[in-house]
Amino acid sequence: MKQLWRICLVCLLFVVGTACAKPLEEVEVTREVIVLETALPQEGVPVVSRDLFLRATEMVVTRIVEETPEAVVGTPTPPEPEPKELVVCQAAEPDSLFLYSTRMLDKENIHHTIYENLVTQRDYGYQAQGIEKLPSLEDGDAVLQTVTVQAGDTVLSADDEVMTLAEGVEVVNAARERVTFDGTPLEMQQLVVDFTLKPMVWSDGKPVSAADSVFSFEVNRTVEVPFTTVDTFRTARTAGYEATDDLSLRWTGLPGWLDQTYFLNVWIPLPEHQLGKYDVDLLHELPDSARRPLSSGPFMVVDWQPGDFIALAPNPHYYRRAEGLPKIGPLTFRFSPDPNQLLADLLSGQCDIVTQSAVNFGQIEFIMDAEESGLLQASIQSGVIFEHLAFGIDSFGEYGDENGRPDWFQDVRVRQALAMCTDRQGIMEQIMFGQSEVWDGYASPTHPLHPSGAAQWSYDVTKANALLDEVGYLDSDDDGIREDLTTGTPFAIELITSVGAELRPRIVSRIAQNWLECGVRVTEKGLPGLELFALGPDGPLFGRRFDVALFAWTSGMEPPCQNWQSDQIFGAEDSIGDNNVTGWFNLAFDAACQQTQQTFWDSPEFIAGHQAAQLVFAAELPSLPLFPRVKLAVARPEVLNFDLDATQNSELWNLFEINLQE
Repeated sequence: MKQLWRICLVCLLFVVGTACAKPLEEVEVTREVIVLETALPQEGVPVVSRDLFLRATEMVVTRIVEETPEAVVGTPTPPEPEPKELVVCQAAEPDSLFLYSTRMLDKENIHHTIYENLVTQRDYGYQAQGIEKLPSLEDGDAVLQTVTVQAGDTVLSADDEVMTLAEGVEVVNAARERVTFDGTPLEMQQLVVDFTLKPMVWSDGKPVSAADSVFSFEVNRTVEVPFTTVDTFRTARTAGYEATDDLSLRWTGLPGWLDQTYFLNVWIPLPEHQLGKYDVDLLHELPDSARRPLSSGPFMVVDWQPGDFIALAPNPHYYRRAEGLPKIGPLTFRFSPDPNQLLADLLSGQCDIVTQSAVNFGQIEFIMDAEESGLLQASIQSGVIFEHLAFGIDSFGEYGDENGRPDWFQDVRVRQALAMCTDRQGIMEQIMFGQSEVWDGYASPTHPLHPSGAAQWSYDVTKANALLDEVGYLDSDDDGIREDLTTGTPFAIELITSVGAELRPRIVSRIAQNWLECGVRVTEKGLPGLELFALGPDGPLFGRRFDVALFAWTSGMEPPCQNWQSDQIFGAEDSIGDNNVTGWFNLAFDAACQQTQQTFWDSPEFIAGHQAAQLVFAAELPSLPLFPRVKLAVARPEVLNFDLDATQNSELWNLFEINLQE
């Protein structure tokens, strides 16, 4: 009973606190949860009256205490089981359910209910779902052929641009040589990939066909939606996409485009028999495609009340109905931008799931307490957006590099020392409540491409100070700050980061405390995002005019080695980008990273290149990875088969499997 009243009071205090809460956008918020330990509510409790206490906790008590059924005489006929209704609460309402309009996670959640996933991406890998298998060069359903091209053909240039072949255009020929086209026909490589759809059925009973996938490709290629940019990267690099049978498709790439993930070049079908009669550019607003589209997935839309909810019912023609899927009956999506209100609705039973878009990381302490008390289940997963410190190794123009300050970070031993002087595990446990993980590189330690034997720089202030002594940065005047003995300049650096994210100042504060133990003084400079991330040379980050910078990069399915390649250094000769803000240059790293970009996904060369690049990075530390941000969603304890994944954007990709405990 003591635990019950403790739970109830936690809920009461939470509900009372929602009145002054504000939704999270890019600002991370923390809040404290006060728990009053008491066996029963006592007379004269100063927080609230006994009656108000009981009324506020009624919703929780009714969920915990089961009613005793009345005795029944005889053996009545068992009633039909009531359909299991699931209510999903998320932050935003889609403007349209049209497949090729605005992109947002809350719309993707609903797409998983009405369109069968053809391919999923979980655990840093790809899996076939609505297609029979992932095509592969090894199995022969993907082929790399040699074709002859001539003037006027559309090809991919050596610089990865879609171009009409003409004299002077540089391409990569079939021998993998970079050549300049002189008008003479030449040979190039071209990918051809075959896919087979599973036998799906539209919610109106019509079979899903390969022609529906071709129709979807044409819509993707040609549609123009106001105020949005439809992704046409793949369609622009496609030479042909055709149905070769009722369920079979063939994709042909442009000569020269050796797409590493060619097995993804299949389009989610759209019902041509329903939508083919309409002007493509109107599909984003027509009821048949935007409000109540036909479904090939486990559910279909039956009602949409703008500003309130979208109601769905099981698709009676879902091709996996014989497997007992989906496992629930009616499905409702509700919308609210207030994360505290939605969490209160979850506790009161008005929501079964609150998605990651609607959960505030500042609620994590309360969520963890509530999970421990059995009120909800938390799904917490390290994501692919990771915080890191970029060192200003080779600055641009007149900043640093003996122009205004010593070149503090050129010596790798300084970077290694500062890594050992940073209590990354302690910072993660304090800032992220122990729910993330420390990375030693730019990919998760659980990533299949993560190498074994990578250098790890554990927190060790003694070793860090010894290494800085070895470099020659010493505290000659015993003021606690090291100096560059050549110039007498104190080792005092500026750490820049973006303002508005509440967690960042806390991270900077801990880093400043850590580095002071190694004789390095840190001053924080917070900049508005538009100023911090402005392009070079104006932006301090991408213009390479900073000492140390704290910001986030995205890792993901493929580790992003290109962010530290030398051709990504702004202002460098032959530069094609500016992602390498550190100015670090390493030939071995460049070669390994380049190898990954010239081979196919999962090939031995692809794997070896990524692992070699990460080994160099971990030893050289042009940047110091900290930890990834976490994904956080919550559900009632009765919800089954609900889980977050690092690389699957939406946690609702498997709604057909989600169930409610009897």
